[in-house]
Amino acid sequence: MSLPSDTPQGIADTLGYLQHHLHELTERQNVSKNDINTTLAALTIQLQQLTQLVANPPPPPVLSPLVSLPPAPTVRQMRAKLSSPPDFSREHHDGCAFLNSCSLYICLALDQFNNEEEKILWALTFFKSSRITK
Repeated sequence: MSLPSDTPQGIADTLGYLQHHLHELTERQNVSKNDINTTLAALTIQLQQLTQLVANPPPPPVLSPLVSLPPAPTVRQMRAKLSSPPDFSREHHDGCAFLNSCSLYICLALDQFNNEEEKILWALTFFKSSRITK
């Protein structure tokens, strides 16, 4: 673009700078457009391929009758048989051993108890002595 001969140099320099900057922005915009068009084309191809797969799914693999699959493994927990605590004799010196035995059993067989009340009732079943102490 040609400017009138009486255009001050400062304005001419500013216009030159702005033209150069506009040119750079236009080039960047063109590069971005190309990138977007390339991505859009790739996505369109993928969409067509997916649409084709949905419309015509591949047949399932055919297993030969001679090939048999092993049975699915079953999950089985191996647990040692827990022995119940001994009957509580109500003797003071046996109290800690009885309590420890009950606590250990409950920790190892937690799935057998639904709540605290069941744990307590279970422990009370080992109070077998009919001796009443005063």
